Amino acid sequence: MSDLHLVIGNRNYSSWSLRPWLALKATGLPFSETVLNLYTDETTAWLAATSPNRKVPLLEVGTLKIWDSLAIIEYLAELAPAAGLWPEDATARAIARSVSAEMHAGFQALRQHLGMNIRKRFPGYPVPAAALADIDRVQALWADCRARFGAGGPFLFGAFSAADCMYAPVVTRFVTYDVALTPAAQAYVEAMVAQPWLAEWSVAAEQEAWVIEKFEATWPA
Repeated sequence: MSDLHLVIGNRNYSSWSLRPWLALKATGLPFSETVLNLYTDETTAWLAATSPNRKVPLLEVGTLKIWDSLAIIEYLAELAPAAGLWPEDATARAIARSVSAEMHAGFQALRQHLGMNIRKRFPGYPVPAAALADIDRVQALWADCRARFGAGGPFLFGAFSAADCMYAPVVTRFVTYDVALTPAAQAYVEAMVAQPWLAEWSVAAEQEAWVIEKFEATWPA
């Protein structure tokens, strides 16, 4: 197998980079990484010349280039089936893919109004009304997955899976913006925050020197 090399953006802000990085950690496969400071002229030029969609994340496997977080996760699931990125049970696997695809395609208000910023804390943040429906939907998804498939552990499908990778940036947002959650959702957030790979990423984000001003959250008007 060719060496795995993952290109990611700033750990503090790049939610789409976090997802496949967690999946790679879950496989246990060795990989190297390059971290880019996004929205600089140098990075923009490099992505234009290297990444098929001019974005991160990008997984390079020899001459093969795989872009998009969910596509990378699917590739890794096939590469390392023993890692259990998708649940073994067919029903659970179908639901895991459904909730992951919904995260991939939806929750635009949540993304817009509660941008990922691991270093920041906003106690009592007034969440805009437009994001509240997304937050309610996320909690409902989490509750359903935990109730139906979560008996084997603290994560959405019991054991840590691709679905947890997909929702990890939402977990960080809920912490950053002090979002009031149901007890069940709060317990899941706490389990994720304690998850060693997410904790490792968060420590690195805290230590990152780069600042992208347009992603530094301000109180809504």
